[in-house]
Amino acid sequence: MTHAKMGNRVKVHYKGSLDDGRVFESSLGCDPLEFTIGGGQVISGFEEAVIGMSQGEKKTTKITADKAYGPYFQEMVVAFERTELPNTLRPEVGQVLQFRRSDGYRIQVAVAEVSETSVTFDGNHPLAGKDLTFEIELIEIE
Repeated sequence: MTHAKMGNRVKVHYKGSLDDGRVFESSLGCDPLEFTIGGGQVISGFEEAVIGMSQGEKKTTKITADKAYGPYFQEMVVAFERTELPNTLRPEVGQVLQFRRSDGYRIQVAVAEVSETSVTFDGNHPLAGKDLTFEIELIEIE
């Protein structure tokens, strides 16, 4: 029986949930996720969970934040006065925006808070600082 290892191209179905049971992402009902183990296309904890699985095998694994989207950094939460923002911006909490830094690098942020005088943006990944549980089924190993 073949087991998934570094360099293999694999197809998996998965369901990702948070500690409170909320599902944040799933491939069920869609095409399976296809990636190369070791290719950096998925979070490291997910790759590690797939290594050693055989075709048709199912497993549930908990991935800690450090092997998922990393810690939550409070310094990535920044408030701006509305006078510093474009007049055309109509921010709403939860809205995802993209900004270009002075060096040209683009960053994605979520609007975390809106007041009459300021807008607070959060540059952390929405799953940063969270442990994740995945139900994984290995469909195919190439």
